[in-house]
Amino acid sequence: MSFIKKHKTLISDIGLVYAAAVWGSTFYIVKDVLNSIDPIMLVAYRFLLASVILGGYLIIKNKDLFKNFRYGIILGLILGTLYITQTIGLKHTTASNSGFITGLFVIFIPIFGWVIFKKKISAIKIISVFLALSGLWVLTGGLSDINFGDILTLIAAVTYALHVLFSDVYVKKKIDPYVLSFQQFLVIGILSLFIGLSRNTPLTITSVNAIYSIIFLTLFPTISAFVIQLLAQKNTDPIKVGVIFSLEPVFAAIFAWTLGGELFVANRAFGGILIVSAMILSELKFKKSNKNGKKK
Repeated sequence: MSFIKKHKTLISDIGLVYAAAVWGSTFYIVKDVLNSIDPIMLVAYRFLLASVILGGYLIIKNKDLFKNFRYGIILGLILGTLYITQTIGLKHTTASNSGFITGLFVIFIPIFGWVIFKKKISAIKIISVFLALSGLWVLTGGLSDINFGDILTLIAAVTYALHVLFSDVYVKKKIDPYVLSFQQFLVIGILSLFIGLSRNTPLTITSVNAIYSIIFLTLFPTISAFVIQLLAQKNTDPIKVGVIFSLEPVFAAIFAWTLGGELFVANRAFGGILIVSAMILSELKFKKSNKNGKKK
């Protein structure tokens, strides 16, 4: 039984690393797409298309799309706030500021977990969180000037943490992660579309490449990554999820150095090593000793 549990945990961790890698690969794609479409409409199109594709699949599988819909609404509102504030914030702040501030979710997870859900935090988890935060600082260059975009991005970091924590609660209630994913996609898409229309936001996409990019963003960092996240969280605690997700800027840097053609920067690489070390550290378990000095 222990072997099966470890096997499931390993697969879940690999899935979470995949999600972090996919999200990290999209940074320069989103930055480019924003030249051809309004940020809010990008979120609306991306998630509405994801809900149509996943919803169609679930209908074929005879799934009840709106079972426990209240949970999907909550997750959708949280994740919608995350994407809208982060995407708009990206137009008003630097890439380094956005990367570091978004990464602050790794420290908000244990804080909110303790305050809201009364989750106990082990010392090793706390150390791994601060190690990951240090790596984020080195990798992204920390925080320079504070502007409007940074404030929006901080809201994204807070909602990022809340999404991980609420997802943890819901998937462990045995709620279907595929249906839950569809529901949150639908809520985000409708919310974003409503906000866009109420602001008279242009609905147009001004380049064909942007359309291809939206399709890519829909299939991989949206449908595959978020479904895998919910599946993986059945077997992983939220603090560990946060540490693994802090790999996102590491992958963003790797893709920037390779596909993006940017110069390799040694100190950023060291930041990435710190984050990977934090992920490994979060896995370590130390046995308590009894009074005679023997391990229990």
